[in-house]
Amino acid sequence: MFAYMRQKPGFYTQVAALAAPIVLQNLITSMLGMADTFMVGILGEAPMAAVTLANIPLFVVQLFIFGVQSGSSVLISQYWGRKDMEAINRVMGVALWVVLLVASVFAAILILCPIPFLSLFNNQPQLVELAAQYGGLAGLSYVLNAFTMVYVAAYRSMEQPRLGMYILAASMTTNTFLNWVFIFGNLGAPQLGVRGAALATLIARMLEVAIVVGHMARTKFFRIRPALLLRPGLSMSWRFIRYGGLVVCNETLWGIGTSVFPTIMGHMDNSTEILAAYTLAGNVEKLCTVFSFGLAATASIIIGREIGAGRTGQVRRIGLAMDTLAVGCGLILGVLLLCFARFVAPDWIFPLFKLSPGASAVAGMMLTVMSFYMPLRAFNSVNIIGVLRGGGDVRAATLIDTCPLWVCAIPYAVLCGLVLHTQVLWVYLAFMVEQVVKFGLGLWRLRSGRWIRDLTRA
Repeated sequence: MFAYMRQKPGFYTQVAALAAPIVLQNLITSMLGMADTFMVGILGEAPMAAVTLANIPLFVVQLFIFGVQSGSSVLISQYWGRKDMEAINRVMGVALWVVLLVASVFAAILILCPIPFLSLFNNQPQLVELAAQYGGLAGLSYVLNAFTMVYVAAYRSMEQPRLGMYILAASMTTNTFLNWVFIFGNLGAPQLGVRGAALATLIARMLEVAIVVGHMARTKFFRIRPALLLRPGLSMSWRFIRYGGLVVCNETLWGIGTSVFPTIMGHMDNSTEILAAYTLAGNVEKLCTVFSFGLAATASIIIGREIGAGRTGQVRRIGLAMDTLAVGCGLILGVLLLCFARFVAPDWIFPLFKLSPGASAVAGMMLTVMSFYMPLRAFNSVNIIGVLRGGGDVRAATLIDTCPLWVCAIPYAVLCGLVLHTQVLWVYLAFMVEQVVKFGLGLWRLRSGRWIRDLTRA
């Protein structure tokens, strides 16, 4: 039954070598993100809820950047299999034009008219005003981060994932230290509160860009050709729009859809407590999903490389093996998360973040629900992001990732939260609904074998 798990010698060593730096990178980012949440949480539930509110549109930008990363990675990994460096430069050029334009638009909105814009996501004026203090500077930081992430994604697709780990580790460590300085006014700095958190993020992103520019100038592994970045050409632009554009659309629609949930919660009774709990639960979820996203990125790299090199015979077996590893990883994490939610968090974690009894109860419920759908979440992440996209089946991956969210989960959450005014548990179960439907559709597409496509040839 699991004969496909027997791969060629060295396969799992290669998987570990590629996945480990990606997992460490995401783990460092998530752990330091948890530290950021802790520092802001010390200021109280309202500042933590305000940062969550400001991050609703920024989360869409982040996922748009991730979508462009993923779209470019689909093409770059296959061009890497062909060793076509000129084409890789052109793909990077298209990706940079797209992410910098979109991130700049959102930054301009959050700087010029933050309160009217953020009022779309919450109906509490004091919370919106506090969120506006964070949004402008944080929006600028995403412009800089967009540049970094395209470069990191290109190197990851060329089987060099350690670069991203080093850059983001330096950035996130700096961010956390500067949070301590600016949020609380340490080392003689002014006490800026939530604005200090945004300023720390902006300075850390500046560091990222400086490291990337220095690496571009010194590396011999892959030479950047500025002329190709600035003028990638219509042919490559069209190819990126045709294939990578679907991935960008996928992540943007998923990001907007996911942002609907905190928006719904922001219009419910006791929304401040709910959003504070949602922020904490979201950071824990990021910690739990670093392994599945590491496996997803690894699957995309290996599958894309094999297809680009013309070695498609074992690709289906590789996809099945990677998805099975994801399910096993999800089961282990689900059990650990359930134990954490029941026995550790109530006594040790929630008090650290100064959550009220109501917010603590909501956070415990969210973590418990999360533990049950974690195996499904792991499978869906690796299958959609790694196997189907890496195999070139971007259209099916987009439909499987977005339709369950928009057709099933969001209508269910709106019905429960805004029409029936149920408890937040029933709204949060929308995440479970989404993962169950995705699992069924993704498994059907995986077993069909019709997802292996070479996108680099005319």
